[in-house]
Formats: sequence, structure tokens, C-alpha cells
Amino acid sequence: MRLALYQPDIPQNAAALMRLGACLGVAVELIEPCGFVFGERRFRRAGMDYLEAVELTRHASWDAFEAWRRGGNGEGQGQGEGGATPRLILLTTTGDTPYCDFTFRSNDILLAGRESAGVPDEVREAADATLRVPMVAGMRSLNVALAAAMALGEGLRQTGQFAGEAP
Repeated sequence: MRLALYQPDIPQNAAALMRLGACLGVAVELIEPCGFVFGERRFRRAGMDYLEAVELTRHASWDAFEAWRRGGNGEGQGQGEGGATPRLILLTTTGDTPYCDFTFRSNDILLAGRESAGVPDEVREAADATLRVPMVAGMRSLNVALAAAMALGEGLRQTGQFAGEAP
């Protein structure tokens, strides 16, 4: 399982998500451009010394990420179960399915959108599923790092991929 960040706006959130990836043993795909200078002070402070431990791949654009995911650029994204392209699972406030009702696969890529604008239609249309965090009526959204942590935790639980567990 992997975590992808689509053009993150806020360095502290991006660093917190990378720290999450490092602590849970989940690779992070960063789809650029970022809305901040990669490695700036706020980014480093939020990620602390965990940033050196994360398996991070930076993609120059959405198109570069999609080429990598589909195995079309020779970088060898580990085609998943049965050689299939990993599913792209978009976490969004307008998702069709509550994340806790979704059946995850071990090679899914959970995608978190920009804090300010989510993802464009092109990205949403490429998603194999859209998930949401169930919330109290009248609340708009959770912090992107919190929402991603909840969904990622459920995916890892379902697939037996928490660090130290056999899949």
C-alpha cells in the first residue's frame, strides 16, 4: 500500500504525512508542484528526523505519476496483485463510500488532494474509488493528514500490512 499527495499546499501537512509513511512503513508518492519550497523550515520541523526514513518518490506532474503508476515509464512501479495496475483510491469530502465500508487491496494507492482545492476533475476521473470520512452533519472536512491517517490505518488493518505484521 502507498500514500500519494497531490500538489500539497501546506508544508506541515505534507511533512506529517511523510512522517506517517515512515512510521507505518508506507511509501509516499509526492505529485508536484508543491505549494511550498520542498525542504523549507516548517516542512523539516513538522517531519522532524522521520523524513530521512520515508520511502519517498517525487513525481514532476500528474502525468508523470500516472505513467509511473501504470508502468509506462520504465521505473518499474511494482505492478500489484496479478500484475494489475495498482488502484488509485481518492480520499475526498465528496467520496462515494465511507472509508470504513471499503475493501482495500494490498497494492492500493491512497491519494490525498490539495488542502485548498482537492483535485481537478481529470484526477478524480482517474480514481478507481472515492472515499470519505463520515462526519457529523454541518462539518466540512478534517485536516488532510488526519483523514489520510484514518483511511490508511484501515487499509493497513484490512490487508495485514501494519509494520511487523505478515500480509
